[in-house]
Amino acid sequence: MNTSHAEVKENVELFDFSADFIQKNKENADLVSVVIPVYKEEANIPLVVREVSKVLEAGKYSYEVILVDDNSQDGSVEQLKKLQQEGLPVCMIVRKNQRGLSSAVIEGFKRARGSVLVCMDADLSHSPKTLPELTKAVLEEQADFAIGSRYVEGADIESSWSFFRHLNSRISKSMALPFTKAKDPMSGFFALKKETFLSSTYLNPIGYKIGLELIVKCGCRNIKEIPIFFSDRKYGSSKLNFKEQLRYIQHIKRLFDYKYGDLAKFFQFCIVGATGAVVDLSSYNIFMSFMPIETARIIAIITAMTWNFEMNRRFTFSYGKHRHWFKQYFGFVCCCSIGAVVNWFVSMSLSRNFEFWSEHLTLAAAVGILCGTLFNFLLNRFWVYRKKD
Repeated sequence: MNTSHAEVKENVELFDFSADFIQKNKENADLVSVVIPVYKEEANIPLVVREVSKVLEAGKYSYEVILVDDNSQDGSVEQLKKLQQEGLPVCMIVRKNQRGLSSAVIEGFKRARGSVLVCMDADLSHSPKTLPELTKAVLEEQADFAIGSRYVEGADIESSWSFFRHLNSRISKSMALPFTKAKDPMSGFFALKKETFLSSTYLNPIGYKIGLELIVKCGCRNIKEIPIFFSDRKYGSSKLNFKEQLRYIQHIKRLFDYKYGDLAKFFQFCIVGATGAVVDLSSYNIFMSFMPIETARIIAIITAMTWNFEMNRRFTFSYGKHRHWFKQYFGFVCCCSIGAVVNWFVSMSLSRNFEFWSEHLTLAAAVGILCGTLFNFLLNRFWVYRKKD
């Protein structure tokens, strides 16, 4: 098989299919594109490509395999060239300046020519034997999104999985419940139509759970889960680490913001406020141990307010964290002051003008807090941290 090599502007090297293959499949409506993100997977690449080819050829499928490599420089390109010389329909995209499993999958899907897109891992933890069933579910429109699932009846996981790996998987799955009823939305083995992928709104995944991102942003409601046996990798090492776990939490936050909008931001705003109360009381107890309580109280309030400002700037309204710090801080303090006045006015008005509330002063104060917090949030959302076009 003759291969072509081209430089692409965005610092990507493309080791493409032969011209004959490209021409032959230019308008092939039944082509299946299998995208495999790879990084330091030299030993696994020939195994997974040959196994994928064997299964799909046995099922009489037209297919292409697209490897997306994050500049491994470990001999992966040499392995690709050997596979191409064997006549296998495989190409490789080598990304020079970009990293990340999710973005690698998106890169592969964008360049794929097939009408059905499949994502799977390179380490053979996902058995290629399930590929025909996943493909069939999408091609025959049994589902918008087909998942090779570890958590449905008939599925199993290799016994070498540790307790902590099981726990991590279960917790990650639980965090996805607000977005889908699928039992294994965290699976990296899935299929969907190219047109479904292209219908998605702006994709900005972070970390390694691209399947969940696509389910949410492609609006996939009809999901079919196909049981798989999930085995452990035989070569290479896992890329999952603590940093990736933190990135997953960040990804969940982004999806909450996307799906629930300002309601999600109000929830985050309240959580930050609760942590601010802890900072307030803790710093107050520390400061009053060596200074007058009047001074300690003022400093504790300022400390808590600064904490709330910085946390909201970094997390709740993270899109605004690159703007002028002092101007934002001044605006935040003004909003907090107005919110405090609203809090006081509502609680006092209820307590003094209504018999029920005058007998339930704590409840009236709680309503005042809620109104003050809501007013504070709206001012911050649409003034201090307003989104710019």
